[in-house]
Amino acid sequence: MTAPDRGPIEQDAPGKPLRVLIVEDAEDDALLVLRVLSRGGYATRHRRVYTADAMRRALAVERWDIVVADHNMPQFSSVAALEVLQESGQDMPFIIVSGSIGEDIAVEAMKAGAHDYVLKDNLARLVPAVERELREAHVRHERHQAEELLRYQASHDALTGLINRHEFEGRVAAALRVAREQRRRHALCYLDLDQFKIVNDTCGHGAGDELLKQLVLQLCAGVRESDTLARLGGDEFGLLLENCSLERAERVASSLLERVRRFRFAWLGKTFEVGVSIGLVPIDASSGDVSALMSAADLACYTAKDLGRHRVHVYRSDDTEVRRRHGEMDWVSRLKEALREDKFRLFGQPIVSLADGVPLDREVLLRLVGDHDELVLPDAFVPAAERYGVMAAIDRWVVERVVARCGRWQEEVPECGCSINLSGASMSDDGFLRFLRAVIEGHHHPPQTFCFEITETAAIVNLSRAAHFIRELKALGCRFALDDFGSGLSSFTYLKHLPVDYLKIDGTFVRGLTSDPVDDAMVEAINKIGHVMGLRTIAEYVERKPVLDKLRRIGVDFVQGNAIAPPRLLPGG
Repeated sequence: MTAPDRGPIEQDAPGKPLRVLIVEDAEDDALLVLRVLSRGGYATRHRRVYTADAMRRALAVERWDIVVADHNMPQFSSVAALEVLQESGQDMPFIIVSGSIGEDIAVEAMKAGAHDYVLKDNLARLVPAVERELREAHVRHERHQAEELLRYQASHDALTGLINRHEFEGRVAAALRVAREQRRRHALCYLDLDQFKIVNDTCGHGAGDELLKQLVLQLCAGVRESDTLARLGGDEFGLLLENCSLERAERVASSLLERVRRFRFAWLGKTFEVGVSIGLVPIDASSGDVSALMSAADLACYTAKDLGRHRVHVYRSDDTEVRRRHGEMDWVSRLKEALREDKFRLFGQPIVSLADGVPLDREVLLRLVGDHDELVLPDAFVPAAERYGVMAAIDRWVVERVVARCGRWQEEVPECGCSINLSGASMSDDGFLRFLRAVIEGHHHPPQTFCFEITETAAIVNLSRAAHFIRELKALGCRFALDDFGSGLSSFTYLKHLPVDYLKIDGTFVRGLTSDPVDDAMVEAINKIGHVMGLRTIAEYVERKPVLDKLRRIGVDFVQGNAIAPPRLLPGG
């Protein structure tokens, strides 16, 4: 009588461990195979089966290194056993051991996926065949793991383990197809952290990375397993809520706001709070493509930031705030094109001494060439450039060209330096200081030729970084002016901590100097405080002679404006 399928048998003989699934109806033949493997140095753990169902159960409950199958069994051949293995999806060596097998059958079995065949009267071949197939299986396994790792890395964010932007947009595209074909409703959220930069700036990128990892755990706990959370870059995240109404999506977004509000991040004895602004866009059959959806969610998110941060803003096509944002996004593409195609122009306006009319500097002013060759003033595009991270690139463009051409400009007025405006984004860029040093030293101009203007508002945002930035360039020999002075909330308090050379009195006060006693008092106060601190003062936007005469009586040091000279295109600008 044929013995029933047996359970695992532990072998006591020492040797290399090997888990063998034996497909064999004759127990004696199975034991013979095991003895050969034992003599070959293997300590086997095995199970013998001889039906398809038993083989399926064995593959399901245990991991095996190799399958050794008899070819000729009454109701379960090696070909059928090979099919069961392939159905399981497992990749392991499959070796046929048979008393007799024709060469044509063996070839067909190998084509079907068998790795080798050994005749029972030549079992000396079994151990070498097993060793070879185990090595090749190991190579296949390592290759498969490497391919899986590459696929994972291509679709996931290394820091948080979330899927990345490319994979996320693919899933949004799939959800959009379902929405159109099956009339399903989904929702897309764009999340941007508030105050994250404070942690990065004060504690370093290591702290910022740890904050992101901890915060991701909070966000994941607030969504369903069927929802998709992705890191889109930096401190921005995407959330796809499938089969979700707009009303429910708003509730989910609000709950995430609350989770982030309660979250506290501790680092080296300091505790930080962060917020999150969320843009929410419904996805239905009428939605645009993936690019339009992502752009709409991004616009809604930035609208939430503008309206006070840490809130949800739902995108609606007739939303006036969103329309304004869309206009700014148009500016971003135009500015990037202008950088690529050199569509900016440099104008210069002199800053002269009130005492003797000698030029101090030439402030370099930026203009954009429009679609119809008109000149566009910075007020039209700088807000969008600052909001969407283009301003630092524009600053670099300006600095490179000014430093390269200032020698040519000084041929006209040898003692006149160049005054260059810098944005807060550039002062916050760790690489910008190195860039400035390299550009100035690379052109061999005296560093004192250059005066850099930063606005009071930009300096106040990160006072310690601004002070460090100024000190580093002053040590090189450059000069600094604090622009729009008087527009900040605590001007005199912050002034003590900024080692600048000049104060540029905010133009709104200068314009009203002769007609508004408050403006008159402000200009006098700023001028007096500046002189007490050893700084020289500059009045900008001087448009009329009566204003010029009043500034001279007050004792302001330098003036700039159309009453002196209007801006003009610089040579090569």
